[in-house]
Amino acid sequence: MAKRPVGIDLFAGAGGMSLGFEQAGFDVVAAVEIDPVHSAIHKFNFPDCAVIPNSIKELTGKAIREASGIGQRKVDVVFGGPPCQGFSLIGGRAIDDPRNSLVVDFVRIVSELDASYFLFENVKGLTIGKHRKFLEEVIAAFDRAGYEVLLPWKVLNAADYGVPQDRQRLFLLGVKKGKSLPDYPKPTHCRPKSSNKDLPPSPTCQDALDDLPNAEDFKTLLFSDEVQTKAWGKPSSYARMMRCLDDEGWGFSYRRDWNPPVLTCSRRTEHTEISKRRFSATEPGSVEPISRFFRLPARGLSNTLRAGTDSARGAFTSPRPIHYAYPRCITVREMARLHGFPDWFRFHATKWHGARQIGNAVPPPLAKAIATQIVAALGIQPECPKEVIQLGNPELLRMDMSEASAYWRIDIPIDKRNRKSGATKRKQEEIELIRLEEASYV
Repeated sequence: MAKRPVGIDLFAGAGGMSLGFEQAGFDVVAAVEIDPVHSAIHKFNFPDCAVIPNSIKELTGKAIREASGIGQRKVDVVFGGPPCQGFSLIGGRAIDDPRNSLVVDFVRIVSELDASYFLFENVKGLTIGKHRKFLEEVIAAFDRAGYEVLLPWKVLNAADYGVPQDRQRLFLLGVKKGKSLPDYPKPTHCRPKSSNKDLPPSPTCQDALDDLPNAEDFKTLLFSDEVQTKAWGKPSSYARMMRCLDDEGWGFSYRRDWNPPVLTCSRRTEHTEISKRRFSATEPGSVEPISRFFRLPARGLSNTLRAGTDSARGAFTSPRPIHYAYPRCITVREMARLHGFPDWFRFHATKWHGARQIGNAVPPPLAKAIATQIVAALGIQPECPKEVIQLGNPELLRMDMSEASAYWRIDIPIDKRNRKSGATKRKQEEIELIRLEEASYV
């Protein structure tokens, strides 16, 4: 078999983009992720990928090549979604704002790796109002680095590509000047109430979740995130893909050696009886007025699953919707189903980390759709690999920040929660970041 095209994931998180690109036929050889807990989860799911637990500020293209062991082999694509936190647009170029240096480093790494293609993902808010100026500066930076950006850029909705979630994100597709530009993928599904009846409807929340055993039926899940059970329901066609019951569930990815009867990532939340009564009284498709949690509509789409705030902001929960059939928040596995992650894919054992890892990720089916366009532009016919991958050490799923940092032999990268120097300035930056994120969900 010919060698598969090479991809490198920057700002990899748990690996939503890594998985989508692998399913499209790429070998993802390196993943850069500064958070050691997220890095551990990526290593569990992609044990043959070189995980680099550093900021890209500290890396060069040469260092990434050395870590991945690819030598001078051609890098076909670099992809990722750098955080954009500057937003100071008065009196100069936003891309020169030090807080936006990660974007500059993204362009630098793409250039140093001499990648044929790149995919830049970010929030829809970058296309709105004053922030559009920054987007234009990003495109200009790629142009100066020798890359042509496919214009007009597009905001894609995951629901249009077979994901049961209304989730919009900006994607910039670029190519080394002189090479063939790929195109954005055409929708494969139509959302509810869409006038396009030529496409199959997007899978619904019920399609995604109905075959999963109810976590509240298992006492084990009060202190563990997994349990072996025979209580699986009849799967929809979408759920069959998530359970990898057919070849379609694997795509062109490497199959994993896993244990399908085990329900994973399903640690229970103990709600009070008062909360349960409020949840029960909330109509599906509406917001519970106290918690502000959205209740999923059985025959509709999930709202955008969000990561919530990180530990530096003092938060210990991530927002999870209310189940359409039960008076409780959905589990991490149920979030994963709504995001397009197959059941073999594991997240951190805690609900907080697991929910954040999903909320931060690009849905794999959407990433796969875009990656498939790049494969076509490369002129490659992907093949299904014969190798079966053993998943990583389960201890990687349970490490806290200190343990994960020790595993990677790095210092803890997250500021201590009680540090007050510069707190007011950081708070203003966080508020602006939240506003930009919220603009993506309007």
